[in-house]
Amino acid sequence: MQLKELKVRGFKSFADEVTFTVDDGLNAIVGPNGCGKSNISDAMRWVLGEQSSRTLRCAKMEDILFNGGSDHKPAKVAEVSLTLSNEDGVLPLDSPAVTVTRQLHRNGDSKYFLNGAGCLLRDIHELFMDTGIGRNAYSLMEQGNIDLILNTRPEERRFLFDEVAGITKYKYRKKETLKRLDKAEQNLVRINDVIFELERETEILGNQAEKALEFRERQEGLRTLE
Repeated sequence: MQLKELKVRGFKSFADEVTFTVDDGLNAIVGPNGCGKSNISDAMRWVLGEQSSRTLRCAKMEDILFNGGSDHKPAKVAEVSLTLSNEDGVLPLDSPAVTVTRQLHRNGDSKYFLNGAGCLLRDIHELFMDTGIGRNAYSLMEQGNIDLILNTRPEERRFLFDEVAGITKYKYRKKETLKRLDKAEQNLVRINDVIFELERETEILGNQAEKALEFRERQEGLRTLE
């Protein structure tokens, strides 16, 4: 699985649509300070589902939209598409290439697409688990993060080893399953409370029914005597 193409439009400094084609071997992007090199890695991180504006070097998420210039109006939508080869079948999709697209409109609407079809952010996260390409995985590494990983505590560094070992997806599924089990247990507790209350009400209504039946029998007996 290799990165094949990155298409950016309306994202940060990219007013017009720009397509980066990645060839086999080593690829490098060279340019002076301030030309937007870091915005490329930000775009890759964003399309993979990054939710922290601070990680994207913005005060708020809406700041990723191109804010206009002397020759361009502010962008109404920011869109990034990332295309990966899938000829080896690493990703569980029946397609030789996988394209992930994310859009953010200026009114705040956010959309995700997987090979052109609408999807949820959770679908993208689950798709790239254990591949090293997720938003928090080791394939997107900033210079400062390398020092952070080398100097951090072992338990905080564990997420990288989990990703490399291919167990992140299973740990995520375990966590989600435990959440569902906990929710089911809470529902059972509520159901038991309802059953207890209904049984108590049934007992009360049963006693009232017996008294009503006794009253009717005695009333009929009284009428017979009269």
